[in-house]
Amino acid sequence: QVQLAESGGGLVQPGGSLSLSCLASGSIFSINNMGWYRQAPGKERELVARMESGGSEKYAESVKGRFTISRDNAGNTVHLLMNSLKPEDTAVYYCWYYSEYDSSDYWGQGTQVTVSS
Repeated sequence: QVQLAESGGGLVQPGGSLSLSCLASGSIFSINNMGWYRQAPGKERELVARMESGGSEKYAESVKGRFTISRDNAGNTVHLLMNSLKPEDTAVYYCWYYSEYDSSDYWGQGTQVTVSS
């Protein structure tokens, strides 16, 4: 089993910045596949940014140039730095981890990000 603990999030004005972090624990063998998805009210969950096996990174078109995903090589933590936030970025953000050991997706409980003046 894998546990994901998210931190960060909150309320920010348009144009502001926020940082999210996700600590993975449990049966972690690598953090090659880890990242963030989000779900706005009435919408489906969508990819925000993720790191994949081989070191590649994938971003949603809507966040390219504004969001940056990074990994803490000292531990099992992935960060998401969100700059130039827009009201349409408002959503619950979920940490995601794919276990190559048991071929399963794991999700955090979610953290609310609200962009509003």
